[in-house]
Amino acid sequence: MAIVSKKRVVGCLEPVSFPELKTGVLLAKVDTGAYSGALHCTNLKVVKRGPQKQRILKFTPLGNKALAQETDDFESTYIRSATGHRQRRYIITTTIRCGGKNYLTKIGLSDRSDMKREALLGRRFLRENNLLVDVRKNSELDDEGENTR
Repeated sequence: MAIVSKKRVVGCLEPVSFPELKTGVLLAKVDTGAYSGALHCTNLKVVKRGPQKQRILKFTPLGNKALAQETDDFESTYIRSATGHRQRRYIITTTIRCGGKNYLTKIGLSDRSDMKREALLGRRFLRENNLLVDVRKNSELDDEGENTR
């Protein structure tokens, strides 16, 4: 008899929040075609502070000035967007609340103002947390194909 591990199921769109960033609940796109996840942030800027010139990342989650944050715990990498452009992406480790459970994850911060969803969950998050995608779940929330019928 095969051993079946307990897997949680998410839909193609999933209500999530980032408690440490005080975002409240937002609808994230679950994208198995994307490796990493992303959260919409504006005013991304690295500044040097103090006698040791410590690097500090300043950012504004969801473009909401009341949520402005600073951290010295971040990484920087380059990613290739779906359109083929190479972009610098700042990565932070934070908690995401999804399906009533908290997960520690790395998430990229980027300006997603031209995207329909403010958050994107990629394969890394799904794989690390043993999550499966069933596109039938939360399908009533999926309005992305309305203009293509």
